[in-house]
Amino acid sequence: MDYRLPKDNMKDIMYSGGIREILAHAEELQRAGRSILHLEIGRPDFDSPRLAKDAAIRALESGQVHYTDMAGTAELRGEIAAKYKRDAGIEIDPDREVIVTAGAVEAFSAVLSTVLGQGDEVIVPAPFFPVYDDVIKLNGAVIRKVPCRIENSFRPQPEDIEAAVTPRTRIIMITSPNNPTGAISTRAELEGIAEIARKHDLFVLSDECYEKFSYDEDTPHIYFASLPGMKERTFTVSGTSKTFSMTGWRVGWIVMPPKTKQYVIKCHQAFATCANSFAQAGAAEALRNCSDDVERMIAEYKRRRDIMVEELAQIEGFDTPKPNGAFYVFPSIKKLGIPSFDFAGRLLEEKGVSLVPGQPFGVEDGYLRLTYCRPENEIREALSRMADFVKSL
Repeated sequence: MDYRLPKDNMKDIMYSGGIREILAHAEELQRAGRSILHLEIGRPDFDSPRLAKDAAIRALESGQVHYTDMAGTAELRGEIAAKYKRDAGIEIDPDREVIVTAGAVEAFSAVLSTVLGQGDEVIVPAPFFPVYDDVIKLNGAVIRKVPCRIENSFRPQPEDIEAAVTPRTRIIMITSPNNPTGAISTRAELEGIAEIARKHDLFVLSDECYEKFSYDEDTPHIYFASLPGMKERTFTVSGTSKTFSMTGWRVGWIVMPPKTKQYVIKCHQAFATCANSFAQAGAAEALRNCSDDVERMIAEYKRRRDIMVEELAQIEGFDTPKPNGAFYVFPSIKKLGIPSFDFAGRLLEEKGVSLVPGQPFGVEDGYLRLTYCRPENEIREALSRMADFVKSL
């Protein structure tokens, strides 16, 4: 049979060498008896909060096993609105401005499918989460990458975004704290981007999945929709996966301008109908009562960040900006003179350390992403093996 695949809008999508493929190969080696240390997957290694699990169990046992409102349960939407009032001082109408989704990726998909038409352009600072590229292309749109420089700790600069605007630009995507770099944009930088959005009448999709992972007092997370004039043009995406270590629960959300909701929910309906019913009960409890769990986790990740940055600084040929947020580092290895894919492949095969080359994140050769979602002893052992590997090059 002539399957006629891939379609035109799938031709340029990366099908191999991404995070999941690397993880799958690392796990295959592990099953074969190899000692493998995982620095590749951005998956918190803490358990989900006990209170959230208990709430989900109660919901399941009480028969909350059916469809919910497509936009999510009233309970969870109310807790999401309360969260933004508490954290950012933003008034959110839970009935007109919130949709609960099957994770943040589904949220991105629903927003971009709503906004984008064939040939529309999306400005995306690079490095970026690889799914952005996929979803943009699947919608027949064009990604316009704006390279962020290591000299600025990979923070996007407003003048670079302004230079990328064309008559086809429809939306700017912002990720702060950033995956894969851990960069947190300053208020001045975000205000500059907001001015560009107002000037050119653009939407902004603000990925705030790592909103709580801000480690330093001088680089706080700033909610983009809280900036003057931006609530009416900003789609904020977040969820429980990172903040509460609930990646498998698949509960995310979109906070959006009320005039867009009927269109976004139509796309959400086509993709997922609704998020998991009893998981929503657990997510509501997490937002309501699990801040202590989050604070303990963030404190531990800050400690691990400092360990990883200090250890990487001792490895010759690495240039590692100190991340202010998320749970990744994104060092340059250009001084070593070895392609990133070769470095990552050989490091896994020879030393049993699994990490991700930079290219899936939309940048040129010469970078790596490492996550510190692992216990301290594993981080130290992985970086010791990496140091030995570099010495052997």
